[in-house]
Amino acid sequence: MALIAIIDDDPDIIEASSLVLKSKGHTVLPASNPDDGYKIVIEQKPELIILDVMMDEPDDGFFLAQKLRKENITTPILMYTSVSKTIGFEYGQGDMVPVDDFVEKPISPDELVSKVDNLLQKVGS
Repeated sequence: MALIAIIDDDPDIIEASSLVLKSKGHTVLPASNPDDGYKIVIEQKPELIILDVMMDEPDDGFFLAQKLRKENITTPILMYTSVSKTIGFEYGQGDMVPVDDFVEKPISPDELVSKVDNLLQKVGS
């Protein structure tokens, strides 16, 4: 199965996501901040990145996604967000946020597995 980085400052989100993904045979690399997440991506080269929008700063996830893309890291990114519900804003891929998909928190286990499977299929094809 796949090596997946989860970068989120909420330990409960990391734990819940990890349990779901590990139950499907994936290996999870957790990070609680953008700096540690960046190191994991560079050193471990996961096949998928799950990235929270808001960590220490409200836009940490956006900046990390942009930094990775500027360095030609093409690993698919699934972005966790609660921002769009809060402010009524909808993101579109490819705009200022170079990610492959978005999901609203809280996410159901079935939706997480579906999104992860879809992004990993794109990598494999």
